[in-house]
Amino acid sequence: MADVLFENDEHKCVFFEDFSEGEMIPSNQHLIIHKGKGMLLDPGGHKIYAKIFSALPEYTPPSALKYLFLSHQDPDIVASVNAWLMVTDADAYMPSIWTKFIAHFGVDGTAMKRMHGVPDEGRILDLEGCPLKIIPAHFLHSAGNLQVYDPISKILYTGDLGAAIVEYRFVDDFATHAQEMLGFHKRYMASSTACKLWAKMARQLDIEMIAPQHGAMFKGKDQVNAFIDWVEGLEVGADYMQDVYQIPS
Repeated sequence: MADVLFENDEHKCVFFEDFSEGEMIPSNQHLIIHKGKGMLLDPGGHKIYAKIFSALPEYTPPSALKYLFLSHQDPDIVASVNAWLMVTDADAYMPSIWTKFIAHFGVDGTAMKRMHGVPDEGRILDLEGCPLKIIPAHFLHSAGNLQVYDPISKILYTGDLGAAIVEYRFVDDFATHAQEMLGFHKRYMASSTACKLWAKMARQLDIEMIAPQHGAMFKGKDQVNAFIDWVEGLEVGADYMQDVYQIPS
């Protein structure tokens, strides 16, 4: 259920594969460790919390978590955040527009001082000397949405962008996989303009892997570039759904 995606003497990227159960949407969690300190990305819901907490010590003790990263406000991303804030000293970073909404997931008043909003433009977050780039991905799908680029592993963690519910871990046949992604992206991504802006921005990064929060990852330059090109050409959200804006009869 867990695997190491990248490792050198100082740096490790860990992938936790789908601890969801029942009717919950399958989701992945990711952990970046640098010089003994960690960032847990999109830590998930209440039922996932205990499983991630149990799996974590194989790679790093929970006390070594420095950051929690919340890409947006959805419950499969943030519902367990209070539990993590209570058992660690980690600071949580999230889009600024969602901090007071995420507080509704039962965040204890004493922990609110460790909830930090990231501006729309993004920022650099230093993890023991590793400059993690928190980059904007607004409207893909949330109005306030962020992604993480790790310049050491060259992994771009894209949250819901690239999501698909599939059984395999890595994309092999991109054309076939694109059909698995299409329905979700047309309905859940809000803006074709945002898709194009994101693609232009992503091409400025040296990416070896794209790791969504749901489904398979894109490994290698060919798959990464194919995905960026695919996103750039999407018609999604309000652009795609114009015909439904009618009064029901």
